Amino acid sequence: MNIKSQKDFFSGLFYTVTGAAFAYGATNYTVGSGARMGPGYFPLLLGILLALIGAFVMFKSLTVETQDGDKIGSWAWKPLFFIIAGNVLFGILLGGLPSVGLPAMGLIAAIFGTTLVVSLAGETFDLKEVLVLATVLSICSYGAFVLLLKLQFPVWPTFITG
Repeated sequence: MNIKSQKDFFSGLFYTVTGAAFAYGATNYTVGSGARMGPGYFPLLLGILLALIGAFVMFKSLTVETQDGDKIGSWAWKPLFFIIAGNVLFGILLGGLPSVGLPAMGLIAAIFGTTLVVSLAGETFDLKEVLVLATVLSICSYGAFVLLLKLQFPVWPTFITG
């Protein structure tokens, strides 16, 4: 078989492998049935759906001709670094880092820190836009997770709330 679109083939392969891994991991939980869903039901269905989408994209990459073969370009190291760093920073700010004495900074600080770091991944950076986005994300996240879902995790830094 001849790969006619490298980008589609490898993205489809990634989707298929990721979906299959999640579906396999979900089998460790009770799946249940459609009427009485267990904790593994939703991840299993999402994993299967993701794997099927990936298989469809891979099939398309083998059958549909593209102009230049959609070659895969070089890695975008800057966005990759800042997006991964933002996710790591979110975890550190939300839960703290007790091994070095950093207390939990809470949801609001974690969202602001993550938004600032991840926004550096783009071509342009406008601090005013980033702060507006972080504010909107913080308000919506507080409303969704704390007020509506009643999840119990720190919202503000521990040195403020005690």
